[in-house]
Amino acid sequence: MDKGQAVTMVDGFVPVIDLSVGQRDTGRRALASAIGRACENSGFFIVVGHGVPTELVDQMYATTNAFFTLDDAAKDLVANRPGVSGFRRFSGTTAQSIDQQSPPDLCEGFSTHVTGDLSEQRRAELGNYWASWKLANIWPSEPADFKDTWHEYTNMMTELSANLTRLFAIALGCDEGFFEDKFDRHVSSLTANYYYPQVTAPHTGQMRRGPHTDFGGLTVLYQEDDLGGLQVRLPTGEWRDVPAIRGSFVVNIGDLMALWTGGQWVSTMHQVINPQPGDTSSRLSIPFFYQPNHDAVVVPMTPPGQRRDEQQLNTVIAGEWISAKMQKLFAAP
Repeated sequence: MDKGQAVTMVDGFVPVIDLSVGQRDTGRRALASAIGRACENSGFFIVVGHGVPTELVDQMYATTNAFFTLDDAAKDLVANRPGVSGFRRFSGTTAQSIDQQSPPDLCEGFSTHVTGDLSEQRRAELGNYWASWKLANIWPSEPADFKDTWHEYTNMMTELSANLTRLFAIALGCDEGFFEDKFDRHVSSLTANYYYPQVTAPHTGQMRRGPHTDFGGLTVLYQEDDLGGLQVRLPTGEWRDVPAIRGSFVVNIGDLMALWTGGQWVSTMHQVINPQPGDTSSRLSIPFFYQPNHDAVVVPMTPPGQRRDEQQLNTVIAGEWISAKMQKLFAAP
């Protein structure tokens, strides 16, 4: 990418955007405009120049891979259970969130929430309904640096996501701080998806992650450069690989953000495909889901040509919206 250039197209659908261009006021406006176009077109873009240290990303992946390659008994010590969020041997059936039936996804998972280390009383106050952010975090004792690394990575992802939402606001014609009071008590989560080696053939329709859209605000995902698998669906229905660029993050908006914009931006279907037959390599992906305050009132913006009262009918409470989607994900198939 040329110095000072905000965006370059890789495949005409998912642009690569250099966040370092936003150091200047004029560059920041150009950057926001590029992000807005991406969110109108596909809801997906790739960021470089983001300021996240490569050393931290490498440490995060090394530490997390070390956990998933422990024996089952060690991982089961921090297994997900009532009231606790941790390791899942069965990591849901993602397609169920869009009311499609399929076999369970072929991955293990480990999840934590920014609220998971709060006291039980404070977590109970985060909505009068079931929600994953009300669960307590449980941390493995090995690898020894797991908890500290995950905390540091979560903090860095929060900082990057907050910057992106400021750019979102500019792109939408709002004050740069428009989203700040909607995310100042955010209930975000960090999830590791471990796509274990496939030594037996999957069932018909079974994938590492089935087709789905993300639920909430935005997702930030680092892709390892030599291990692909993520695909997005084009308007034609064709599936397109998302390029894995060393040192970059893939960003996509969720259903709630698309609703928030009054449909000006789109939340796009994506999936993680299986490796070729005979390929027994594993793959690790660690998405950060930046979610608003659980009680944020999401009033859709009014696009040109629509009346304000038409959009008001779609007002939702952020936490209730996300919780309903999550419950579909983990419902028994």
